[in-house]
Amino acid sequence: MTTKELPSGPATRPPSTTHTGRRLGAFLRSWGPARWKLLAPGVAVCAAAAAAAVGLTALLPGASTLLIAIVIGVLLRNLVPVPARLLPGFGYAAKTLLRAGVVLLGYQLLVSDVLSLGPGMILVVVCIVGLGIGGTLLMGRWLGVGPTQRLLIACGFSICGAAAVAAVDGVIETRERREVMTAVALVVIFGTLMIPILPAAAALLGLGNYQAGLWAGGSIHEVAQVVAAGGTIGGAALGVAVIVKLARVLMLAPVMAVISVQRRRAMGASATSRKPPIMPLFVACFIAMMALRATGWLPGAALDWSKAGESFLLAAAMFALGTGVHVKSLLGVGLRPFILAAAATVWVACLALAGVLIFG
Repeated sequence: MTTKELPSGPATRPPSTTHTGRRLGAFLRSWGPARWKLLAPGVAVCAAAAAAAVGLTALLPGASTLLIAIVIGVLLRNLVPVPARLLPGFGYAAKTLLRAGVVLLGYQLLVSDVLSLGPGMILVVVCIVGLGIGGTLLMGRWLGVGPTQRLLIACGFSICGAAAVAAVDGVIETRERREVMTAVALVVIFGTLMIPILPAAAALLGLGNYQAGLWAGGSIHEVAQVVAAGGTIGGAALGVAVIVKLARVLMLAPVMAVISVQRRRAMGASATSRKPPIMPLFVACFIAMMALRATGWLPGAALDWSKAGESFLLAAAMFALGTGVHVKSLLGVGLRPFILAAAATVWVACLALAGVLIFG
């Protein structure tokens, strides 16, 4: 299933000369009653599905809200006909609500916590993300995986799972929804497999709880999966695992900026193509939320609200993405993306383990 681009509003441009300013002005002018009427049915269904996913997560400890939301969307798409009037709202949720969720993720990052890891582990995190992405891209090229698919997998496995896949999609505006859903599904599958495997491997290697926590945070894909693995290890593992994972999430903004600049250069030769901004608006907002958290101006309850909002918005977006997946077409992607995902998981885990053994 594909979703059509929604109207971007009147053609009149605001006075701003910047690309971001023009887009923001057009966006604000486009929100009239007609647009609300167009989007409301689909967005309402996405919100209901997100609420159901959050509720099921509360009943199923250890389950992933995003995974449940995706499953609900896939089931809806493949079991019942989806009314055409829902499609505009689904498209809006899969793009705009997804970016809003990534923005709220920024408020959950406290730079001082990351700095407490020390320069050695911070360097390790940078290497995990940089070498993880680079190595996965090279392996993907060797395997013959398409450039967009391997970029989505590389960032999802090296940074922060589905949120990173969503962020990359927001920058490059992937045309093929199946590639996004494949990357998200692979993140869920291989990250979940790491929850029991990594603690067992850490025990076999004789790692202490602290070192095992460092390894879990440096190698597992989703934050929720890191929490599950850290809790399985026990002791000091959980706290340090989450901090290392958040350090990887912190790399989201610079990586997205680099991807945006590279895409801008690649499109430079085309006079008809609209160049993307040097820094996407949602990435700038992500950084702004980090800065806001650092000021300490907002009460502690704001963190809880941001976590709930981020989970809800990303769940709504994942449901919408799920409705774009036909199971038969997903099964038709072949083995190469799965092989790349397995190789990327091992590669990132090895990078993290090497860093822990040297600096941990």
